[in-house]
Amino acid sequence: MSPRVIHTAQALVDVVVDVPSLPRRGGNVMAPPPNEYAGGAVNILLAAARQGAECVHAGATGTGPHGDLVRAALAGEGVSVSSPVVPDLDTGICVVMLEPTAERTFVTTQAAERVISVESLQTSRPEAGDLVCVSGYSLTGTTRDPLLQWLAGLPAGVEVVLDPGAIFAELEDDIRHRMLALTTVWTGNAEESEALTGETDIVVAAALCVEHLPDGAVAIVRDGPEGCAVHAEGETTDLDGYPQKPVDTNGAGDTHTGVLVACRAAGTGWVEAARRANAGGAIKVTRRGPATAPTADEIDAFLAEHA
Repeated sequence: MSPRVIHTAQALVDVVVDVPSLPRRGGNVMAPPPNEYAGGAVNILLAAARQGAECVHAGATGTGPHGDLVRAALAGEGVSVSSPVVPDLDTGICVVMLEPTAERTFVTTQAAERVISVESLQTSRPEAGDLVCVSGYSLTGTTRDPLLQWLAGLPAGVEVVLDPGAIFAELEDDIRHRMLALTTVWTGNAEESEALTGETDIVVAAALCVEHLPDGAVAIVRDGPEGCAVHAEGETTDLDGYPQKPVDTNGAGDTHTGVLVACRAAGTGWVEAARRANAGGAIKVTRRGPATAPTADEIDAFLAEHA
């Protein structure tokens, strides 16, 4: 069997509202009816599944319409949900305010997706070669302790892929150090990687990120349309991006990560996997909705066009 992509983070429902601008504090802006999408960890899992990877969601889902929406979105792409449904509590939402510039601002609630345990995570049964994805946002609240305990007991050979998120820099030093010691792949954006290394240059930052990780670890630093830098096997590669006119950047980083880990699960080298991830993110920003990652065939066609 090929390695699987297992995601441990929160699957939420994104309630997306198009706003002309953010309201001032205490103010109000008028907006058209919102759209609801399965989001959060769903974005990465669907992006990976569309590359042909076998994917599993190990996080929690709730009982109610939001939990149903999440599970339906995953099932529609062949992604399995390993953990049992949380009774009497629905999945939470993330309110996304999307401006005409494609910039987005979030308010996230916490509900059933935060109810996990070592036992519920273990229902995914990771094996050597599998890629286990972790979000920095899971290192807060009730998900933190069971997640760290479970990660510490993973079998040898499981890749632990950390997408730190903006919150990672705000965590207590002990929590950050514990997570970094378990991380074999860092994939963060330029700002998140600068917070870890103090470097603004993504090529330098990628090389410095691995100094905070176990021996042999890999670091990818994303910079949106500018591309990304990959540090693997002692070498750093700077990969150009594919700038597009964006209509919705929500989920672009998730698409990058999903394509990246799916390609690795298929045996693709880190540099080529990141190149395809750059293309995947470029295509995604031209589409509305967070979970609108392209298929492998669409990435092939895009790369052929932009050769």
